[in-house]
Amino acid sequence: MKRRSFLKSVPTVAVASQILPAQDAKPPFGAEFPSLDSQTTGTWWAPRAVAAPKANPGGKGKAKGKGKGNAGPIVDLNVPRDQVVCFAIYTHERGVLKVSAQLFPLKPAEAREARLEIKRGDAWQEVARAEVLYPGWDAHFRVEGWDNTQTAPYRVRHGEKAMFEGTIRRDPIEKDEIVIANMSCNSARTKGGRPEIVNRLLQQDPDLLFFAGDQTYHHTEHTAGWIEFGLQFRDVMRDRPTICIPDDHDVGHGNLWGENGKRSTIPGDADGGYRYPVEYVNQVQRQQSWHLPDAVDPAPADRGITVYFTRMRVGGIDFAILEDRKFKSGPAGKIPQMGPRPDHINDEKYDPKAIDLPGLQLLGERQMKFMRDWTQDWSGAQLKCVLSATAFCGAVHLHGSPDNRLLADLDCNGWPQTGRNEALREIRRARATHLCGDQHLAVTLKHGIDEFGDGPYGFTSPALVNTIYGRWWHPKDEKPGPNAVAGSPLPWTGDFKDGLGNRMSIMAYANPEDIQDEKKRADGYGLARFNKKTGQVTFECWPRFSDGSQFPGWPITVNTDDNDGRKPTAWLPEIIVEGAERPVIQVIAESNGEVLYTIRAKSSRFQPPVYAEGSYTVKIGKDKPDAQTLAGLKATDKAKAGSKTVKV
Repeated sequence: MKRRSFLKSVPTVAVASQILPAQDAKPPFGAEFPSLDSQTTGTWWAPRAVAAPKANPGGKGKAKGKGKGNAGPIVDLNVPRDQVVCFAIYTHERGVLKVSAQLFPLKPAEAREARLEIKRGDAWQEVARAEVLYPGWDAHFRVEGWDNTQTAPYRVRHGEKAMFEGTIRRDPIEKDEIVIANMSCNSARTKGGRPEIVNRLLQQDPDLLFFAGDQTYHHTEHTAGWIEFGLQFRDVMRDRPTICIPDDHDVGHGNLWGENGKRSTIPGDADGGYRYPVEYVNQVQRQQSWHLPDAVDPAPADRGITVYFTRMRVGGIDFAILEDRKFKSGPAGKIPQMGPRPDHINDEKYDPKAIDLPGLQLLGERQMKFMRDWTQDWSGAQLKCVLSATAFCGAVHLHGSPDNRLLADLDCNGWPQTGRNEALREIRRARATHLCGDQHLAVTLKHGIDEFGDGPYGFTSPALVNTIYGRWWHPKDEKPGPNAVAGSPLPWTGDFKDGLGNRMSIMAYANPEDIQDEKKRADGYGLARFNKKTGQVTFECWPRFSDGSQFPGWPITVNTDDNDGRKPTAWLPEIIVEGAERPVIQVIAESNGEVLYTIRAKSSRFQPPVYAEGSYTVKIGKDKPDAQTLAGLKATDKAKAGSKTVKV
């Protein structure tokens, strides 16, 4: 396919002979928001006046909504008509292939239908047709009965000549190592391609791509911004499954507390909810996330805002995909304000418990139920990993500039603390690793819940392009914490509490050296290499402009078993399982019914550790703990515990 620069201006020649359909002739999101997606709707090909961007320091949605759009075209939208299929992304899970295609805007005489073809042998076979939706210009294909043991070329077609080609990879279940690329925060202030990142990713050949959010910062022009993102990354996305979740900037926010879908009404949106119309939010989510496996609980949130939290298995790694902004409470009006704005705290004497109040939500009960179910279902899984937009702590000191120190930022998932700890306990129950983005600062750490180090490992990716709101890890006393990483090239590792009182053990961080110099502002991305044979995961952190070296402090290799960092105080009898080489073992405290953990054992023999004296129930099965139950097992010394044999 012939490539064109996507940095040129939209041609200024109007097509006067074409008549726009009536449904396209008015602002698609209502008169209150005429600028939403204005570059790709209406008579998008016609010349138009360019308005200067309006100042909007408070982030009030109404003011931005009533503006006249961005100050100039984001990308060249009026492409040759044999190039109107811009890119495609896909996943497949349990026999269902889902493909989303993004088209450039179509003209009135052009068919609003796209076709998906799969190559079987030497012949192309059409397997699905889909409407090209407006606004958005996206098309979506669902193919049942997909054979994930086979690799197959695909192409999305429009009309006679336009097409986008790629490869549907088979599930790499036979590989010992599964690699996921961890990426976020693709600043729009640096135009053009991302060849340094894409070319290295093509060489590293990850099995899965994870874009954790802020794929575009064009708040009111998502379709044009999404097309820009696709042009930047399509050469690596076309040939491997891609998980993509929108975050705050994708839906037009500086920060987002979705509060189950309500509408935000104050500057900065800290009251909770969404600034822009439901239809716009749903379009963003559809364009970025429709191709994910079906939502596990698809009922919409309030006002009809769609949901997409789900699970996906690749090569034996089971990923829980969260919407960590959608159900989170907004702070304004719910907690005492202790800073210049409702979500910022600078009072070093404040009590963190004063803002961790009953009724505040983080993931919300629907997602917590999903997490509880997910941790106990090991079908097709050997290791588990949780994916979310942002981190479950505030591992940042300096915000926006090196002279702006902030004690606590409620935009991170370290608040509310009770919800944070509940989420981490569920992650710990499956000994899962956590990957995320959003913070514009690469950090690898070990979470602490009740004690330092008793929680799972987390890896926050650096910003792909870090021109918007840089951040730094820089303790005020410039001293390492207890248990600092031995031999680290970094000065401030070890045990710390964030400004919300959350425990965290910092293992590595990648501070910008000079935020004004694009080669020193810590742009980059992460890789996580899951080794199913050893049970280890290796975190890699790559600068955008790398000389072949990673950021100082990486790579870091850890054991996934240590995602549960609690120290055993007693043991149950060794479980010898007949009929399963790697059974699933669940341990439940009989005193209160708490599930301590549900894991896939490394062999048919497993001696369960526990963390207090008492009686326990152990459940065993092949993929779920549903085949055998042993109740009333007493915790004791490891050498005295004995053994139990069960068949599954």
